[in-house]
Amino acid sequence: MRRLAALTLAGVLLAGCGGYDATVVPEPDESAAAAAGPNPSDDNEECENDGRELISYDPGDGTLDGTAVRRIRDRGRLIAGVAADTYLLGARSGGTGVVEGFDIDMVNAIAQSIWPDESPERIVANRVELKVITAADRIRLLQDGDHPIDIVSRNMTVNCDRWQDVAFSQIYYDAGQKVLVGKDTGIESIEDLAGKRVCAPAGTTSIDNIRKIQPDAIPVSSTDNSACMILFQNGEADGVSTDDTVLAGLAAQDPYATVLKTEFLTSEPYGIAANSDDVDLVRLINKTLEDMRRDGRWQGSYKKWLQGPLGVPGVQPEPRYGQNPWAR
Repeated sequence: MRRLAALTLAGVLLAGCGGYDATVVPEPDESAAAAAGPNPSDDNEECENDGRELISYDPGDGTLDGTAVRRIRDRGRLIAGVAADTYLLGARSGGTGVVEGFDIDMVNAIAQSIWPDESPERIVANRVELKVITAADRIRLLQDGDHPIDIVSRNMTVNCDRWQDVAFSQIYYDAGQKVLVGKDTGIESIEDLAGKRVCAPAGTTSIDNIRKIQPDAIPVSSTDNSACMILFQNGEADGVSTDDTVLAGLAAQDPYATVLKTEFLTSEPYGIAANSDDVDLVRLINKTLEDMRRDGRWQGSYKKWLQGPLGVPGVQPEPRYGQNPWAR
């Protein structure tokens, strides 16, 4: 039964993708994994996540005249790195194969700000290109001078190490890490994970957090969340640990899985990431998020995708603006 569930999940994730170009998710190589890790700058003081990492650039008036925004408008489309395996956040629809979810709504809203006079339907059809990427590829692709992607909207945790490699928007969602396990396995707490194999995607903060929170667990890494879930369903991992938003989507697809009822193991504030030089683009993203707060689009997206599975009402985080001390 568990293997059948795994094959069903894999089938959904590999379904055709409708209006988007078919994309094969690459295996992260060693250089990609290295790029996703800390790279502190010699010019900055020792990096510490003490709340200052949440500071982003003031949106100003959301001008369209900046270098990065002009580059996107001249190209004619916004290119966003996203997930296609993370149900509720970014996943292919089983019916149409179109990538959809809470993170994808953020991308479409940003594109709407870049082309404010066009209809939402035209924005989705003509102004957005979604590139399915692995977590380990997020920073490397943003740093590429050829601009293979403009932004990452892929449940990416903001921290001071990453600020030294990329730039982040204001926080658009406050997530927290938890652990998914099998029902009736006897695993009911973090302590019970001692000696158990816990999977998290390579290039994420989740795999590092597991090592710190339960050093007696056996960390297992894989390319992405769906690969971790398939390892779990095949009996090759005893649990999966990542953000509560991701686990809610995984548990909704597997009747044998449950999320441990613990407090958040860590705080995982999500930001939209861009190249460090694209400050004008980050300002426009922040203006977009402010607009979504005022007109209710953020709340509508949360209710559509996350409120039911998470079981709690959502509140859009309050922004903090200024000069981020960890920015490159």
